[in-house]
Amino acid sequence: MLSAFLPGSIGLTRVEPDCEAALPKEALWLDLRDPTPADEKRLEASFGIDIPTREEMREIESSNRLYEDGGALFMTSTVVTKLDSDLPESAQVTFILSGSRLITVRYVDPLPFRRFIAYAERHAANCTSGAAIFAGLLEAIINRIADVLERAGSELDAESADIFAHTSPGRRRSASRDFRGFLERLGQNGELLSKSRESLVSLGRLLAFAQQQPANYFAQDVRARFRMLSRDALAMSDHVSFLNTKVQFLLDATLGMVNIEQNAIIKIFSVAAVVFLPPTLVASIYGMNFHRIPELSWAAGYPYALGMMVASAVLPYMWFKRKGWL
Repeated sequence: MLSAFLPGSIGLTRVEPDCEAALPKEALWLDLRDPTPADEKRLEASFGIDIPTREEMREIESSNRLYEDGGALFMTSTVVTKLDSDLPESAQVTFILSGSRLITVRYVDPLPFRRFIAYAERHAANCTSGAAIFAGLLEAIINRIADVLERAGSELDAESADIFAHTSPGRRRSASRDFRGFLERLGQNGELLSKSRESLVSLGRLLAFAQQQPANYFAQDVRARFRMLSRDALAMSDHVSFLNTKVQFLLDATLGMVNIEQNAIIKIFSVAAVVFLPPTLVASIYGMNFHRIPELSWAAGYPYALGMMVASAVLPYMWFKRKGWL
């Protein structure tokens, strides 16, 4: 789908040119979403540029993502999408700056694009050129990642409080802890942080490339916005590293708690086996089918054997309690 954004009195006006109509030359932004071959040829014929294919957009080499061709700048960045779902995804978006016009090529519809379109339709002063629109889109993408990192940090703090929550002596720890759920949530946060870091690194490379271009591409105010965005992307990358370290710490702590729970269960079975072993031995002895067992003809033999079994179970239990093993 091809959308053209034209300057208006209030903000940008969005139109969708007919297939047969010529593209409006006054458009500041041409957004190509899920383009068809016909859409690509139409843009190439109108502006004399070569639209990169989806396979070319996925290349990770800087020479294939960031380059100048025919007086136009081609800049491809990785953008993380579906941030509110359990399975975030990474997609590529290409920004083409040709003169005062911005062309975007994308196969996804991330939230920052929708937010910026709604903003641009009401704020004409900040959308006076393709370069300004380009800077606004980058700001929207980075702000969206910042919001997600804030949410991930809050979730990790909550997970940490749950994992290390104090448990009263009369309450079983495993009764209120779902370690499987902890591991699933930590894995989801780790995947989200990994893709956010990938997007931030890609955006940092794109901003560094843009700031190296001659003055005719970007005005001083746009370059100032680029410098601010570069600092934000770098600071957020460091914050992602901190959150990744916290995820790894909480993962190790969760696995340690699982081992503690397992050891507690094994200890209970071990103590039960030791406590009931002596009574079993006494019962086995008096269960032998021999005629010459003195206690068989003794009137107090039965309560005597029961007493021995009780004593042999109670004494090990009291010994374990005294040693602090229970």
